[in-house]
Amino acid sequence: MKGKGPGNIERYQKHYSESGLFSKIGKVCRKAGIKAVYLVLLLYYVLKDKNTPIEHKTIILGALGYFILPLDLLPDLIPVFGFTDDLAAIIACIRSVKANITPAIRQKAAQKLADWFTDIEYSKVENIDKDIDSEVI
Repeated sequence: MKGKGPGNIERYQKHYSESGLFSKIGKVCRKAGIKAVYLVLLLYYVLKDKNTPIEHKTIILGALGYFILPLDLLPDLIPVFGFTDDLAAIIACIRSVKANITPAIRQKAAQKLADWFTDIEYSKVENIDKDIDSEVI
């Protein structure tokens, strides 16, 4: 994943921290949408899983570091388009590490969403999971 922008996500690893990730999610969760937050949480839990290969953890750290970074190709403050580049990096990462997304990881991510969003519709999460499984994402 070399080149400019979110395609070269390894260079953003230094921007990753757990506290930075949760701070960013808290600031942007409603703007970014349930889908983006769920995908980020999936990556977070894959990163924390001891069975995830180190090369996949490296890719995840880069994608999450890019997500956290306040200055990126499209500033997050731009309505609608501000998270497009962040989401592109997250989706590319999901595709790369998809084999590591277990049912237990999906459950943890869904539970965290339920903790944060009391009004979440679980059908939305199920649809995101179907999209991941069918490689629509």
